[in-house]
Amino acid sequence: MDLTLLIFLSVYVAMGFGKLPGFKIDRTGSALVGALAMLSIGSISSQAAWNAIDYKTIGLLFGLMIVSGAFAVSGFYGWAAHKVATLNVNPAKLLAVFIMVSGILSSILTNDVVVVAMTPLLVSITLVRGLNPIPFLLGFCFAANAGSVGTLIGSPQNMIAAQALDVSFVELLKVAGLPAIISLFIVWGVICFLFRGKWETKQSASHAHAPMSLPQLNLIETLKASVVTVALVVLFIIDIWPQELVALAAAGILLINRKIASNDVLKEVDGNLILLIMGLFIVNAAMAATGLPQTLLADLKHLGMDLNDPLSLYAVGAALSNIVGNNPTVMLLVPYLDAGADANALCAALALGTGFSSNMVIFGSLAGIVVVEQAKSCGVEISFMDFAKAGFPVSVICLVLAGLWIYLL
Repeated sequence: MDLTLLIFLSVYVAMGFGKLPGFKIDRTGSALVGALAMLSIGSISSQAAWNAIDYKTIGLLFGLMIVSGAFAVSGFYGWAAHKVATLNVNPAKLLAVFIMVSGILSSILTNDVVVVAMTPLLVSITLVRGLNPIPFLLGFCFAANAGSVGTLIGSPQNMIAAQALDVSFVELLKVAGLPAIISLFIVWGVICFLFRGKWETKQSASHAHAPMSLPQLNLIETLKASVVTVALVVLFIIDIWPQELVALAAAGILLINRKIASNDVLKEVDGNLILLIMGLFIVNAAMAATGLPQTLLADLKHLGMDLNDPLSLYAVGAALSNIVGNNPTVMLLVPYLDAGADANALCAALALGTGFSSNMVIFGSLAGIVVVEQAKSCGVEISFMDFAKAGFPVSVICLVLAGLWIYLL
């Protein structure tokens, strides 16, 4: 048990720091090594490890990544980013468009993929326009996290929570959709207030990236991906077939193509995230087998902190997200939830708590890390304090309002 606890803690220390201190091993590597270590010392059997992996969640996530990847290879993301960034509007209105587009796309397509695909082009075009890219990138990132909380397909943590609690697409939309919409207005208002008078960049045009031409859009492939996506959402709403089978069927249709190689679409799949989730399933199951988490939760319940109470779950999820990240937080908590009649409220608590709090600091979400790293590669530095100065008030306001919403549920 001591070794199991040590491995478990080491894995989640890596989740928090982004790597295991003293080693060049990232989150995904730590999860995989942790899973292998649990198997090696006998904390979990091979069969139990296979059983611990929720293949429904993996299938759903993989299928939706393929759907989102089809939009990426068709040139849609680049085309959309260029169209948005070149609108002839003032900075505040341009920010509003950034936020609206990010929120909408992230609620339909996986938020991390949207951020990866569009960030570099948004950096380049804002610099060419003589604008400070930081408020626009922060708004885009915050909206991707906040807008995605309202739908089952908006983020990996929503998929994990909904699958575990058996919550449908429509049920999650009913309990989390309105707070997600309101959060986009909060993001816009806070950033406009903080960056008033600071819209322009001090970087001269000669040092900015060269103007980029309108990216080529494959209209036929974009239409095909759009039709499949609409059909997928409709089938999710009707809810007559398992969600993971619908997502995988959609992926299969999009991979069959005479002009675009399936390998090009598969490159858009975040294999590291899928491996991380599989590893954490095994690590968490091995820890659960010790009985220690159940004992700890029983003690917390006596102290008034019951994870099966939506408000308690909301608070714990929000706090943990900024320590180990939103996806690991959801995976850590869902095995100990007893859905019952409160499944919808519990799912909303997880989605809203982990989604809104993840805007507080850079490492609270994969989207935050991606935006900061890609901006840096384009010559734009977003420091920890730059992110937190805007992210903290955005998160706090969204969390307070969402907490009241959870209470009403």
